Amino acid sequence: MDDERLVLLEDRGAYALIRLNRADKRNAMSRAARAAFQRALAATRQHKVVVLTGSGASFCAGVDLKEAAAERGTESGEAGSREWIECLLAVRRHPAVFIAAVNGFALGGGSTLINVSDLAIAANEAEIGMPELGFATYPGMAGPAMQIMIPRKRAAWMILTARRIDGPTAERWGLVNLSVPLADLEKEADALARHVAQFDAVALSECKAALDMIPTRIGDFSGGFDFGRRVNAAIAARTSGQGEGLSRFARGEANIGQGKS
Repeated sequence: MDDERLVLLEDRGAYALIRLNRADKRNAMSRAARAAFQRALAATRQHKVVVLTGSGASFCAGVDLKEAAAERGTESGEAGSREWIECLLAVRRHPAVFIAAVNGFALGGGSTLINVSDLAIAANEAEIGMPELGFATYPGMAGPAMQIMIPRKRAAWMILTARRIDGPTAERWGLVNLSVPLADLEKEADALARHVAQFDAVALSECKAALDMIPTRIGDFSGGFDFGRRVNAAIAARTSGQGEGLSRFARGEANIGQGKS
């Protein structure tokens, strides 16, 4: 397949959609696919929202294990691991809000893509898991991401049993925000992306960055309140959105997010 087709990018107007496109390989991330993914991330930096999904019956099966096995113990193998870490961190550092639309198998590093995304909707039929223990391996990226995002016993279930969970279980565990029938997944992701994209771009970006600070780096109320004031000062310095929102409120007009909007 042409390298440019390994990751598809669509401009949906209000948001961008990135689709991993190696359906015959469960959208496993080969070296070429990782490079294509980074290009797609770079091309979407002006968007407020990015939806991330997969082609066919898979969301993402993580790193291409056949390619990794061929490169094991070599400099190329070490570089490949670092490349995948850089892909994951690039999602976290991206100014846009990322919504994972988990359409099917999300295995190993595919589960990590869910965790580094800001919001996630899964198909009820999705299968999320970490098979690494079957290879006598700790899931080096997927494990830490899962342990950071969900309670220990639930992360332990996934790591120590290598069993998969479905969309409704992922919702109950807090791994995704919502689980819906596969037939409704694209519609739900589209609606959520368009809703989030209504908000001020600077405020969205700053709020996304703030989510990584509390409680990971700031764990007390006093520090949290001071941090919140600094975040709002930073937003006010870069956009007129706060003043405009207060003016609308003073006039009795509803802002986005007030009431049922």
